[in-house]
Parts: sequence; C-alpha cells; structure tokens
Amino acid sequence: MMTPATALCACGTAFFLRTVRAAADLILESGAHPEDTIDRVTTPRGCTIAGLNEFEHRGFSSAMIRGILTSSKRAAELG
Repeated sequence: MMTPATALCACGTAFFLRTVRAAADLILESGAHPEDTIDRVTTPRGCTIAGLNEFEHRGFSSAMIRGILTSSKRAAELG
C-alpha cells in the first residue's frame, strides 16, 4: 500500500485544491448556500452524509475554526 499512499501524499494537495475549486465554482455560479448544495448532493443514509456526520462528531468543523483563529492570532503576534 506504499505506492497508493505515496501518490496520495504527493498529489493530495493538488487533488484537494482542484476539488475545492470545483465546489467553490458550483456555489458561486448557483448562488446557493453551501449547506443547501451539500443537501442536494448527499443521499439520506448514504456514504457522503455518513462521512460528514463523522466529521461533525469528531469535531472537524470546530477544529478547523479553532485552527484558523489560532493561526490568525499568531500571525498578528508576529506582526
């Protein structure tokens, strides 16, 4: 499994950025709220909503917010 792991680690940032770009374009073009778009692309009791629920259960959104705030505070301290 080292080859797939290496590919994901080496390429993961670019893959993620391409996905983020496509998702942002979808939101910007439709003018919809991101949560409304998420609702449109998830199936009740499907694998996507299961993953999203696990993110929330594990505190992913809260951790992202705390990380951004902490980084911003540190950046301000560094001046």
